[in-house]
Amino acid sequence: MWLLQLPPKLSTPFLTGHAHGSNLLSKPNSGVARPQWAPPCSVPQIKAMKTMQGKVVCSSSDKTVAVEVVRVAVHPKYKRRFRKKKKYQAHDPDNQFKVGDIVQLQKTRPISKTKTFLALPAPQRRSNEPSQREEVFIDFESFESFGSQSQS
Repeated sequence: MWLLQLPPKLSTPFLTGHAHGSNLLSKPNSGVARPQWAPPCSVPQIKAMKTMQGKVVCSSSDKTVAVEVVRVAVHPKYKRRFRKKKKYQAHDPDNQFKVGDIVQLQKTRPISKTKTFLALPAPQRRSNEPSQREEVFIDFESFESFGSQSQS
């Protein structure tokens, strides 16, 4: 017991927590009350929804589809890009999605232990097919007359 007691000369305010009647760990009080910072009321808070896009790999369960989401990550040491795959269970209330469909996952409240996403049809991508491009009409007669003028 005598080993745990320090002589009075070696006692410090950090061991006892008292320094001349004040706490050293407390914040200094300047006597002026500062108002706490608050965000302006006119700016709404942004609540970002987590959405992902993936391919349906299993639709055998009722009102549930398994969606595989592929994302690209960079290796921290080798700096090489590689694909990471993860499967999510998503709610499909109408059983409308089949294997191979591209769906968009939207974060919702937990529906079950593993389902926290809602499967939605993915927006169609713009494709550059020749039928959608504008056709350019070239008048070959004007080229023939242009060639004959340059020869004379």
